[in-house]
Amino acid sequence: MAKYVSKPVNSNGLIAWEPHENEVWRDLVSRQLSIVHQRACRAYLDGLDMLKLPRDRVPQLPEINGVLLKQTGWQVEPVPALINFDRFFGLLAEKKFPVATFLRSKEEFDYLQEPDFFHEIFGHCAMLTHPDFAAFTETYGKLGKCATERERVFLARLYWFTVEFGLVKESGETKIYGGGILSSPGETLYALDSDKPNREAFDLLTVMRTPYRIDIMQPVYYCLDCISDLYLLSQKDLMSDVHLADKKGLLPPLFKPKEIDHA
Repeated sequence: MAKYVSKPVNSNGLIAWEPHENEVWRDLVSRQLSIVHQRACRAYLDGLDMLKLPRDRVPQLPEINGVLLKQTGWQVEPVPALINFDRFFGLLAEKKFPVATFLRSKEEFDYLQEPDFFHEIFGHCAMLTHPDFAAFTETYGKLGKCATERERVFLARLYWFTVEFGLVKESGETKIYGGGILSSPGETLYALDSDKPNREAFDLLTVMRTPYRIDIMQPVYYCLDCISDLYLLSQKDLMSDVHLADKKGLLPPLFKPKEIDHA
């Protein structure tokens, strides 16, 4: 993670984005808008309309916060490129979504493993305008804040297959709400159009037991019946399910082990 360094935020919450960064933002947003409107769920598209993200420049954090605070009481919190799990869960528990204040380079325009400003803002913030999604994310933070290291591993899988890579049924069609998909042009197309991945009905224990890798297209996605299912999840005793998933053990991975370069 040495390549990227988060940009400083001044006393007014503003970031001095460079002209070339505005160009990267413009090109990323333009490309992604051309494909998400037919594939994203209504809650996400409604959130995008509320946010009114600028096309020609990188948005500023106060602009995002003004909308989120009004809709769900959330706000975005600038953070370094990497934060530890204690801070991550602590921020979510306080209804603050961590946003690393760096933007990918043109050389990594299509894909980077680190969540950058585009991923966090374009991918996630639209859904944070929706009360059910916001309630689930807050509850997730509160649970993770008090969880053990082992319990957090199972919670991480829940986050991965919902907030990051979740699908949802909508008027009989499968739509996307996960920010990891919606900030990636390749995965936005792959998640719905490709015949390679499995698309399965959401089952909490299965999700918590499913291994994943962060550096490949996902071999499986889990689909909610509706976005309100996230609120219902937030009302469950999720830690009991964590312990049951731990007892049952992991499912076989649907991917090959990552090759390690020993050179």
